[in-house]
Amino acid sequence: MDSATSDARTPLGATADNGLKIVVVGGFGVGKTTLVRSVSEIRPLNTEETMTKAGEAVDDISEVRGKSATTVAFDFGRITLDARNVLYLFGAPGQERFWFLWDRLFSGTLGAVVLVDTRRIGDSWYAIDRLEHHGTPFIVACNDFGGPTYAPQQIREALDLDPHVPLLDCDARSRASAKQVLITLVEHVRNHHGPQSGRYDTQAPAPHQELAL
Repeated sequence: MDSATSDARTPLGATADNGLKIVVVGGFGVGKTTLVRSVSEIRPLNTEETMTKAGEAVDDISEVRGKSATTVAFDFGRITLDARNVLYLFGAPGQERFWFLWDRLFSGTLGAVVLVDTRRIGDSWYAIDRLEHHGTPFIVACNDFGGPTYAPQQIREALDLDPHVPLLDCDARSRASAKQVLITLVEHVRNHHGPQSGRYDTQAPAPHQELAL
């Protein structure tokens, strides 16, 4: 399995002038911080705090017993696409009490990844609802927690997912798997907006070249 990013810091090139923003959302404990950490070329900025007994009365941890820390603002990572384009990754907090932050994070977003734990699929509904409300293109990635395996159509039906929304499996701990998730999103954004939309540089390198880290 590919390891998560090291602590090495990569300086941002002086010619980079176009920042593209992607948000990773989903329920509590689905692996958002892990995915950002796996694929970022820099040591990610994490706003994690240690979970306490007092928090158990607020956050449902029944399905994430091994979780000892949680994001309270957002995670931030970066990928250099080429000399001029940089991809910024924002991981949103999953607990309901932090959902008020999501609308601000969605502002100016190129697209979003909805991470899903199929053992707790209902935790993903709110993320999908807000993205659809904002008209933000998104894909759904089912993170591998070793739980029951479901057919893609079963997951689509459970999430009431539009047939045009890409659905794939992933392992957020794997750099290669996380890269494939982002490549799928970039391809979906291109298809969603089309060459006449003006919201994406259609002369930019192909997605597989952009994320060839």
